[in-house]
Amino acid sequence: MSVEVPEDGIVSAILGAVAEQRLPAGTKLTEAALAEMFNCNRANVRRALAALAAQQVVDLIPNRGAFVVSPSPKEARDLFQARRAIERVIAREAAANVTADDIALLRRNVADEAEAKARRDHPTELRLSRQFHQELARIAGNQVMDRILADLTMRSTLIIGLYGRATLSNCAEDEHSGIVSALEAGQADTVVALMDAHLRHLESHLDFSAPRQRASSLQDQILGGASLVA
Repeated sequence: MSVEVPEDGIVSAILGAVAEQRLPAGTKLTEAALAEMFNCNRANVRRALAALAAQQVVDLIPNRGAFVVSPSPKEARDLFQARRAIERVIAREAAANVTADDIALLRRNVADEAEAKARRDHPTELRLSRQFHQELARIAGNQVMDRILADLTMRSTLIIGLYGRATLSNCAEDEHSGIVSALEAGQADTVVALMDAHLRHLESHLDFSAPRQRASSLQDQILGGASLVA
């Protein structure tokens, strides 16, 4: 029996596919294909696409349709500049607020990320990489920055998928480990410096000369080969 997926389910599925780099920048999201995939009507799809456009994940182009956003090289550089500015503040505040329980949680995150990388589970590695940065924002205690960072890390994933080498993940777990060690030692200036260097290192591995091209069906990109038919 088919199960209808409402627009919030469509939004969630597309965000998940972007976050795991299954759905590349520039992909066209046709209403008919999405309606069939999620067993819903086009009105559901249009509302979902409008919600994704409000989150700057989808571009709605008159007379052409909906596309996953495709950041330009300048937009990519601007985004990483914004991340450095925000995450330096987050790093300093996290250093002031971090607890032993927070350190234990971050250590588990780093270990899980390393394990995912070792078994070449790229979607899980990406999710844990973003989670590490979001945990730091939570520890910092600034909900506004937390929400902004969630948006920036999502768009960073798109940029890395478009301009990064095939083996490049969102982050390196050894760099994350160094940040945790500095947090545990109470070295706020070191935490800030390591975070800044970490983001600069990530940006330096982007190649704006040749965006990556990947071909697969829209359903595979969004659902990872899964089916919504029960």
